[in-house]
Amino acid sequence: MVTVENLVKTYTDGINEVPVIRGANLSLSKGEMVALVGVSGAGKTTLLQMLGGLDIPTSGLIKIDNEELTSLHGEKIALFRNKKIGFVFQFHHLLPDFTAIENVFMPGLIGGITVSAGIKRAQELLDLVGMNTRMTHFPSQLSGGERQRVALARSLFNKPALILADEPTGNLDREHTALMLELMHRTNREFGQTFLIATHNEQVWSNLHRTVVLEYGKIVNQ
Repeated sequence: MVTVENLVKTYTDGINEVPVIRGANLSLSKGEMVALVGVSGAGKTTLLQMLGGLDIPTSGLIKIDNEELTSLHGEKIALFRNKKIGFVFQFHHLLPDFTAIENVFMPGLIGGITVSAGIKRAQELLDLVGMNTRMTHFPSQLSGGERQRVALARSLFNKPALILADEPTGNLDREHTALMLELMHRTNREFGQTFLIATHNEQVWSNLHRTVVLEYGKIVNQ
């Protein structure tokens, strides 16, 4: 479902070139839940950003759900990202002036659905993640664990093929990490999305289908 071949990302500071991803190769099957691990600075976030169409590779190929992401540009890549990719970040990135339900259906509004359809879908997802009694609360009125559950619901809104999660439990205690893991496994079972989760937390990676290691910008095992 996901193919990455010879992926390279090099930044320049005006004088020097700084290689971050150095010929990474990766393959994910539909419905897999895969941990991406590596020391800080190994390039995990950069890799996720390129897979999500948020950053452009220097060279190489990314293919997701039979579409070559690296051949898309401008509005086409934005549309692909909205329809095919869901994001969960360490910091929830919820919009502070919108309620939980409004945050969840925002990707649908961007994609062009009606408000009434968005509300219905968002209600279903918030109920799925156990937030049905907090739908009208603003992010400032929610705990860290509740915000992450809202972020997970938002990532699922457009039924994406791939969920990219960057340290989604990094700010959670052990109890809330276990809850977040349980919810990700439940959504994986019910909807069949593929998950790639960057994490330093053994509690997370030991509970996923498999682990891949990123070292010095390359996948060294998978």
